[in-house]
Parts: sequence; structure tokens; C-alpha cells
Amino acid sequence: MSRVNPMRPQQTTSSGLKRMVLQANVKPEEAHAPKPIRSPAKPKTRVLVIAHSDRGALDDHARQALAAAAILADAETTVTVLVLGELHENLSSAGADEVMVLPELDFQQFQPDVELASLLAVIKSMQPMRIFMPDNLIGDGDLGRRLIAHSQLTTATQVVEIDTKHVASYQAGCSVLAVCNLPEIVLLAANAVDTDLPFSAKATHVDAVELNHASGEYQDLGLQTSSAAEIALEEADFIVSAGNGVQNLSTLETLALQLDAAIGASRVVVDDGKLPRDKQIGATGKTVSATSYLAIGISGAVQHLQGIKDCRHVIAINRDSSAPIIKRADLSVIGDAEDIMQALIGEIAKAKGANA
Repeated sequence: MSRVNPMRPQQTTSSGLKRMVLQANVKPEEAHAPKPIRSPAKPKTRVLVIAHSDRGALDDHARQALAAAAILADAETTVTVLVLGELHENLSSAGADEVMVLPELDFQQFQPDVELASLLAVIKSMQPMRIFMPDNLIGDGDLGRRLIAHSQLTTATQVVEIDTKHVASYQAGCSVLAVCNLPEIVLLAANAVDTDLPFSAKATHVDAVELNHASGEYQDLGLQTSSAAEIALEEADFIVSAGNGVQNLSTLETLALQLDAAIGASRVVVDDGKLPRDKQIGATGKTVSATSYLAIGISGAVQHLQGIKDCRHVIAINRDSSAPIIKRADLSVIGDAEDIMQALIGEIAKAKGANA
């Protein structure tokens, strides 16, 4: 069993407590050193990664599919990403050599015939050796299966293990691994690939194909929105979570209502009876994967951090700048929870008034 080095560098908090510095053995200049550029000198083949974007960016699952393609690509293979929906980020660090964007094919619009026809046009034009897609529920999994049904290519879905020679998927209630040779279409399960690549790429933009507006028997009636309070925490996209530092829950509820966010809580808040047990987030509560997680007055115990490990953006409001949640957060605001919540409510009201 490995043990923590007691001589590891530490920092002293305002209360006099010593906290060991994470990754202290990594030199700052090494942690931020530029990665080498992966650039196929004379590409002979191409692999195609297809994924819907979410508000102009690829989510973690889509990036994992891209990482799989980039890792398996050799020096003579170009990795091309076809983004369905708008894209407002650079995919160089994600491993893309080429990027094609079809902003009209947003996943919130149900147009399977148009998507499939356009996808087939891209495949016919590029002639990729292999196709990678995230096997998810926002449209890629459905589109991938439509492509599989239309083509005669070898395929594998819900892939949990992959290398240059084989893929594997779970069967029989996850008790058995089914293995086959690396197919031409790979639908990758979530968290099968690490996205921390040892290289970057050029991510050159290429011209998109003209959309094929195929006629179909479908009619898009739009999305039916639900109140955030009616959505289970596991499915919520935006969560405002209360910790012991929140003294006035009514203010937090008002803020959540203004942001149209679901309400969560740390264990101590639930144990005190301030919020029901189904609001508890953490290893002994619920594990959430929200796009945005606003932690207010939460110190960040290990169990709570485990419950939010899959959240994309974490924002922390806390008095203690050395709290563990601050290290996890992408954005931290140090100050009194009540004052900051009241200020946020005021700013949101102004923003809504300006856009009325």
C-alpha cells in the first residue's frame, strides 16, 4: 500500500492547518510545457470522428471518441472531425487534424434523414478507413445505428476496450467481454478512453459539404421544456448546491429559480434536515454529471467531490480559499455566501430586464 510522503510540500491555511499540495512533485514549467504537434507528413488514409456539439463545444464523451481516433492514428493517417452543430472551440489539443462543421444539424432538432444523408455524403467524399462516434443519448448513438443499418461496414457498439487490433464490449449483464477485430465503425462507450493526449494537432478547418435535405416521414415538434425542480439530479444540466456555509436556504432557492437550476446539497445539510435526502450529492448520495455545478458554502469533502467528478464546470463560492472544493473548481469566488447570492440575484434580474 502506497503512503503519502510526510515531507511532501505543504501550505498553511489562515486557521493554521497544514494542507499537502497536490502534484507537488511536478515542476510548474513541466506542467505547462507545450505538447508536440502531431502532424501527418504524407497522409494516405483518414479516420472520421462524428459527434454532435453541445452549445458550441464537444462534451467529454465526444472528446473521448476523438482521443481514441488520435491515439490509434499512425503517421500516415489524418484525423478528421465532423461536428454536427455549432463549434466555438479549438480542437487542436483534443487531437483533431481537420475539422468540418455542419451548424444546421444541431442535436436539439430531430432530423434523422437529413443527418444520415449528409453523413453519407461526407463519407463518400472522404472515404475514411474508420469511423468513431460516441455511443450516447443526445443523437450520436441513434445516428450511428442508422449509419450501421444503412451500410455494409463492420461495426461494434458500446465499446469499452480498444486498441489497434481489437475492441471489446460487455455482454450478459457486464459479466462477459465480447471481443472482435477492430471494426470500421466504432461506437465508443463513455469513459473508455483517457482524453489527456501527449500531443496536440493542427485542427485545420475544411469546407463542409452541402446539406442533403432528404424528405422523410418525420415532423419536428420541438423540445418540451420541464422545470428544473421536476428533473432528477442525475439528469439535471445545471445544479445549485447548498453546503453548511448557506445560512438562508430561501435565498439559495430564489437563486436556483432565477437560474432555472436544480437544487442539491451536501451531506451535512441533509443530515441537519434542511433539505430532503434525495437532494444529497456525494459518494453516499447521488453522483451527478451536470454541465454546470454551483457549489455554495460547500467545503468539498472527499465523498462530495466523488459525487461531482463527472461535472463539466464547477463554480465554488466559499469563505475559505484553501477549501478542497476550491482546488476542484474551474472558477472560485471567495466571500460570504449570502452576500454573493444576493448580488447574483440582482445581476440576473438586471440581465433579464435588459433582454425583455
